[in-house]
Amino acid sequence: MSDVSDEDKEISFSVKFLGRVEVLRPDGMQILTEAWHSLKTPERDSTEKLQKKSKVCLFLSGSSIDILEHKSKFMLYTCPLLSVSFCGVLPSSPKVLGFVARHPAADSYHCYLLQSSKFTPLLVSIIGDAFLASQRGQSIPGGQDMVVEALRHKNKVLQRENAELKKRLAAQAGEAH
Repeated sequence: MSDVSDEDKEISFSVKFLGRVEVLRPDGMQILTEAWHSLKTPERDSTEKLQKKSKVCLFLSGSSIDILEHKSKFMLYTCPLLSVSFCGVLPSSPKVLGFVARHPAADSYHCYLLQSSKFTPLLVSIIGDAFLASQRGQSIPGGQDMVVEALRHKNKVLQRENAELKKRLAAQAGEAH
């Protein structure tokens, strides 16, 4: 038996942070599309983005979504799951996902846009399940299974990447001789 509670379980993914945009409504695929276009043509102070696509760690726990700067681990944003109202994949760009959360101090909503080349559908599914579970005041149904499945998927991707790097290294070693 483990001393770790459901609240302490978390999954992390390396993704690219594209930006945060203040939005008028709390949900809908149209919101993602509008936020995406707003990032491409920034205006006013309603759009916050880093200078370039910045690598971040996305941490998902039973209570929040945290976005940390990859190298320094500086907390950029934290969104309690209860404040999340929508999550989806951008229809025009399947590697881009976004979620909308209510700002903790202001009466406004923000759309957070992220890019993941390998985990986008998995992330949307996990965030959606965690959000629904938090609304019901429950732990994530099959939460442990979901964590295990996410880690298996991540492991497979990393194993393929490792195999490809080994091939390249062997090819370079062969050229050197």
